[in-house]
Amino acid sequence: MPVSRRQFLKSAAAVSIGFAGLHRHLAWGAPAPAPENSFGPLVPDPGGILDLPEGFSYRVLARAGELMDDGLRLPGAADGMAAFPGPEGRVVLVCNQELSPGSKGAGAFGDDNENLGKLPKEDLYDWGQGEMPSLGGTTNIVYNAQTGAVERKFLSLAGTVRNCAGGPTPWHSWISCEETTQRIEGPIEKDHGYNFEVPATPEIGRAAPVPLKAMGRFSHEAVAVDPRSGIVYETEDTGDSLIYRYIPDAPGKLISGRLQALAVIDHPGLDTRNWEEMLVSPGEPLAVRWVDIENVESPDNDLRIQGFEGKGCARFARGEGMWYGRDAIYFVCTSGGRKKKGQIFRYHPSPHEGTADESKAPGTLELFVEPNDGDLVDNADNLTVSPFGDLIVCEYGSGEINLVGVTPAGQIYRFGHNRMNNSEFAGATFSPDGQVLFVNIQHPGTTLAIYGPWDQRRSDG
Repeated sequence: MPVSRRQFLKSAAAVSIGFAGLHRHLAWGAPAPAPENSFGPLVPDPGGILDLPEGFSYRVLARAGELMDDGLRLPGAADGMAAFPGPEGRVVLVCNQELSPGSKGAGAFGDDNENLGKLPKEDLYDWGQGEMPSLGGTTNIVYNAQTGAVERKFLSLAGTVRNCAGGPTPWHSWISCEETTQRIEGPIEKDHGYNFEVPATPEIGRAAPVPLKAMGRFSHEAVAVDPRSGIVYETEDTGDSLIYRYIPDAPGKLISGRLQALAVIDHPGLDTRNWEEMLVSPGEPLAVRWVDIENVESPDNDLRIQGFEGKGCARFARGEGMWYGRDAIYFVCTSGGRKKKGQIFRYHPSPHEGTADESKAPGTLELFVEPNDGDLVDNADNLTVSPFGDLIVCEYGSGEINLVGVTPAGQIYRFGHNRMNNSEFAGATFSPDGQVLFVNIQHPGTTLAIYGPWDQRRSDG
């Protein structure tokens, strides 16, 4: 099989695209010569699932359709995920399932929802009159870090719709986000478009399906919590989205609080998408302010219109994955850039974030990378910040699907390749000790653990 241009560019090289005075040239022009990827080229997987650099290996932890320990079926469409410390060296993975009410074949209750009765009705947010239950939610997977074995898996949130991504909290829970604005209609009994909180527990049981309405009703994608302030940042998956932050009334209690959206100081209504012209350059710090958003339950799904047209908030191109790390909030805009191949932004919160003194030293937003080349990054989606400082980014493209690394200096390299199929990677997250990278292949739904010489990258910087 001939080597594609994409394989040639990414298999053994990293491309510097963000810094060293090359911001504008590299965002809109040809990439610079590439330094070598410190992990090395990818080795074809004889098992036909995941190509990795030499010295790395993987284990399949879970496959959609397996019988779980609560008697239900492991749902498909695995998406966002995080890893939490559990008791006695265990790791608890909380994994989203991006399923809609009609996705019976991939749901937890069987091909015809015949096992729906195994759960009390009150365990589901939307029971769908017993005819069309909402099949999204989350699964908890208990992993033994010493043996590499999965000891337990069970449904931990039920009755929601299209749980796409989310984010971990410092108090060891997972915020699961509905990527929908489905209203009550027919058998659908509840409005959707909310966040839900799921404890990272190893014990079988379901989270109380309480929508966090004060965090806004919109097409949610992901969240990130700054542990220093307790403020929650949120992305919205539409082509004309906003970036939000949520200030809880009490730290760690998300049921009530204030929703705001990002605006750039002196640039009202800034279009960060760079579709027609480059209004935002990589590496350029932009001072921001945060604007209060009203009517947050938004029956007309118009928070982004309220913010952009009425309050001068910045507009983004499909905000998706988001993660806190290195004292910053990183987030992906999947269709940003001139070629709509994606952008990664970085937000540095103010030292007075969320307080009356914030205007004295505003937080800053910068476009971290915008490659405009699908051979480098093809529609980034979920991402995580690694223990050694690189971003690990899940692609959501139309061709070859890869795990992509981005160094703190903005260099891009390919870390993994989906050899099994053309489904997206999702849910990349490191174990609490930084020794294992967990990731999902979304369809049909496979969860993997990746092992290897991570210290090699740590020593390289």
